[in-house]
Amino acid sequence: MAPTGLAIPEARGSEYVAFENVETRNDLQSRLEIPLMLRLLRPPRGTRVLEVGCGRGVALPVLAASLLPTELVGVDFDPALVSVAQGRVRAGGIPARVIDGDVRALPLPSASFDLVIDFGTCYHVSGGGTGSGAALREVLRVLSPGGLFIHETPVAQHLAHPVRSFGRVLPWWVAPELRPYRRALLWSMRRKIH
Repeated sequence: MAPTGLAIPEARGSEYVAFENVETRNDLQSRLEIPLMLRLLRPPRGTRVLEVGCGRGVALPVLAASLLPTELVGVDFDPALVSVAQGRVRAGGIPARVIDGDVRALPLPSASFDLVIDFGTCYHVSGGGTGSGAALREVLRVLSPGGLFIHETPVAQHLAHPVRSFGRVLPWWVAPELRPYRRALLWSMRRKIH
């Protein structure tokens, strides 16, 4: 569970605006973006994987097929999107669990994942830098020692969402244990040091 006393910066949904569902974007993500990212960054296979901000669950089938995780979990803030993602994994027979939760206070045990993947959620949580900082601390908390965090770079965010991403950066100083490990095109991978 989330650590006791972790305050979510503001009430659930007070600034949250869901991204529009664009099927061509979903198709590009599942057929091109995710396979290319995985090929270039080469994360380990057969580990415990968490996708934060999984939305409609578009990445979960690709992650399941490519990484062969021992555990695959998707978490999202929007109950409607969680329902869609749950339907997607159920219909596809994907061995994944999708749960409702806030990346700023993940409903998951500490050190329970070896790989956390974020396709931009930490940039877009409510609360500005405070919210992004809370999200990074939670990613750090749920990662096992030596675990990896794959995230989009600011360039990727600005290309994908030029208006919505303006001025948004990740406050890495709140999670200095997440050290740069590998970088490829529009993605970066960080390793949790003990």
